[in-house]
Amino acid sequence: MANEIHPTAIIDPGAELGDNLVVGPYCVINAGVKLGSGCRLHNNVTIDGPTEIGEDNEFYSYASIGQRTQDLKYDGEPTYLKIGSSNTFREFVTVNRATSAGDSTIVGSHGNFLAYTHIGHDCIVGDHVVFSNNATLGGHVEIEDHVILGGLTGIHQFCRIGAHAITGGFTKIVQDVPPYMVADGNPARTRAINKVGLERRGFSDEAKKAIKFAYRTLFREERNVTDALDVLRNMEGRTEEIDHIIAFVEKSERGLH
Repeated sequence: MANEIHPTAIIDPGAELGDNLVVGPYCVINAGVKLGSGCRLHNNVTIDGPTEIGEDNEFYSYASIGQRTQDLKYDGEPTYLKIGSSNTFREFVTVNRATSAGDSTIVGSHGNFLAYTHIGHDCIVGDHVVFSNNATLGGHVEIEDHVILGGLTGIHQFCRIGAHAITGGFTKIVQDVPPYMVADGNPARTRAINKVGLERRGFSDEAKKAIKFAYRTLFREERNVTDALDVLRNMEGRTEEIDHIIAFVEKSERGLH
């Protein structure tokens, strides 16, 4: 199908556009942007490049996508933003390109990014995530699949949030949050397993029981992380969820909440 582009939109000749696009009033698409088929831009959206965007993404009013990093070390070298497919970016969302030459900020697919959320330079964001209003990522943050960030969650640079984890509103994250857990507070603490989220996504009773054992081992018993990992490695009935938790914790450089 032909593209539907409002006459007030400004599109640089150096942009590459897919098919079946809707580009609303006063949108700006700059050089170096590759915009996949089926994307919809409401009014006043700005997309800068180099940025590569997959199919069927929707951008609401005043979203600012692919602008240069806010890192003061940036000196104009070519950096990138890569976005997957079927994401929703609500009003005033900002997503920045990476800092160092040749590097990319990466956003997966099927994400829902609510108003005023921010994804800083060099972040890696997985699939099927939900960022509630004003959730903010510093640079180099890693968010695994199926993560939910509560409203006004602030995540310090270089932190990691594991798959299927959830944060409470107004949560301050300065260390890593393991997969399947609930983190809440300022400063944050890992307070429980994400029981409701796991049930909604069809995790088995065996998996939920194993995850609960991992939570108690890491956060409720008086063990250091090395000893807790030894317990998890040697647990009876070790599941793939436990393997994921072990691998995540082993890679942690900032420690755990």
